Amino acid sequence: MRAVLETTPGGPEVLAVTEVPAPELTPDGVRIRVRAAGINRADVMQRQGRYPVPPGASAVFGLEVSGTVQELGPAVPPGLAVGDEVVALLDSGGYAEEVVAPAGQVLPAPAGVDLAAAAGLPEVCATVFSNVFMAAAAREGETVLVHGGTGGIGTNAVQMCRALGLRVLTTVGSAQKADAARRLGAEAIDYRQEDFVERVRELTDGHGADIVLDVVGGSYLGRNLDALATNGRIAVIATQGGRTGELDLGKLMAKRAAVIGTTLRPRPVAEKTRIMAAVQEHVWPHVESGAVRPVVDRAFPLDEVARAHEYFDSGTHIGKLLLVP
Repeated sequence: MRAVLETTPGGPEVLAVTEVPAPELTPDGVRIRVRAAGINRADVMQRQGRYPVPPGASAVFGLEVSGTVQELGPAVPPGLAVGDEVVALLDSGGYAEEVVAPAGQVLPAPAGVDLAAAAGLPEVCATVFSNVFMAAAAREGETVLVHGGTGGIGTNAVQMCRALGLRVLTTVGSAQKADAARRLGAEAIDYRQEDFVERVRELTDGHGADIVLDVVGGSYLGRNLDALATNGRIAVIATQGGRTGELDLGKLMAKRAAVIGTTLRPRPVAEKTRIMAAVQEHVWPHVESGAVRPVVDRAFPLDEVARAHEYFDSGTHIGKLLLVP
């Protein structure tokens, strides 16, 4: 089958479509004919040599897909059948014509959503729900600050948090992206024009954000705490602004605040199964109602994977980028 590997760590040009053997079916595995695969920042970090594949996982890129079930392992529990349209969260392997995913990480494709577009849902829904609602224990009526509100994670977080009863503030880097964030239901803060800490305080009458969903990391650590409300929680899910930062522990204790750091990819199957079950229960109804929808900027043919990553690296996209075999 055709799949994407890298020749060596580096820029988009190191990605190439290669003929590789089809993945072996595992006892609890679901073989999926891929309709589309989502592109994520974790893929970029893997390409750059900064995010290694988990032990035993495929070297093929890709953390999420949509497609059609082709075959089921003997230990797959009832509920899935050959021919079903599904989405899957993966350790790797999605930039390919076929993939095998653990059954617990496979969900029925949400009704009313184009199957290709649905490829942009599994990783972001799992990331947002597991961090904002499971780890940070968001409660209806709270305010969440989402950094990067027009990326793949951000567009999903804005919609999901709104659908589940939160007020959403988000940072963006241009007037165009501010307009896009507002259309999704967020109150936008242009970090190039405004100090986001001051603006969060203004918008919350000095209260601050109850939760910060942060993709920046080290360089924002202290400022996130400044923007945080008493009893607030900071969930750090990426380190685009560096892996280290300074934190005033006195201020952290005075605010009775928490800093939570998580990754999704290295978690064991049992944890991912629990997260995906929660997504199906709590998020899928809002996807099927249209309150949460995949925001797809552009889809690229698999053969144009290097161009797709180049566009991703430009930072100009709004929402998800997809690859179509």
